[in-house]
Amino acid sequence: MVISSADSRKKCFTVVNSGNIFILFHVLDFLQNLKKTIPFLMKMGNNKLFAPSADRNKGPILEVLQKYYPYEKNKDSHLFCLEISSGTGQQVVHFAKSLPFMTFQPSEFTISNLPSIQEYVVESGLTNVLSPLAIDVTDPIDRWNLARENFDLIININMMHISPWECTLSLFEKAGKLLSSKGLLITYGPYAHHGVISPESNINFNQSLKARDAQWGLRDIDELQSVANRNGLELMEIEEMPSNNKTLVWKKIFAIEVKLM
Repeated sequence: MVISSADSRKKCFTVVNSGNIFILFHVLDFLQNLKKTIPFLMKMGNNKLFAPSADRNKGPILEVLQKYYPYEKNKDSHLFCLEISSGTGQQVVHFAKSLPFMTFQPSEFTISNLPSIQEYVVESGLTNVLSPLAIDVTDPIDRWNLARENFDLIININMMHISPWECTLSLFEKAGKLLSSKGLLITYGPYAHHGVISPESNINFNQSLKARDAQWGLRDIDELQSVANRNGLELMEIEEMPSNNKTLVWKKIFAIEVKLM
């Protein structure tokens, strides 16, 4: 999903010209929140796309991954990670470079992003990142073309609030089937909690999402817990992140059988 900077500037100028100068600060706060989650994509030459928000977020998210998969403890391991919704590909190569004991399988629903992900992978020279797969999270797993039946980690960044609720349901369902016995699902983005959205910038952001698509919006962590529990997962930790985001760490609590064709 792309929103042009020209459209954003137009909104700001409209507010200023209306004489409601005080609203400008709320608009700027809203736009900052918007930029963190719905990337302003820039072409970097050839096929590579660049999202400033992904570039800002990759460091803090990596710190969380390193907390749960520290190098010294895992350096002699060979772990496997599936990323659902890899976006431009900027983040997966950043993670792979710092977690050499883990092989990453990127994937993306937006077909036009796949060449960008592939170019980031090739340019990185890393051997622990595979070529991206075209995956619709709502499709049956046997249509995902996965090379393996289980993963130690599944990551999902900034997808839940800009996709229909069906995608979130399917994410937890598939994670429950694909995660190994000690596997983790790590999700990142803005969330509601106990029925409350905060701060005001997230409230405005949620309203803007629903205005664009009634099926979008910030998901409540309490509701996600119910969905996770039905699929053999439970919430292990809530990590507070910059820009009013959170990283949710879900752990496998019981197995759900899956067979790949």
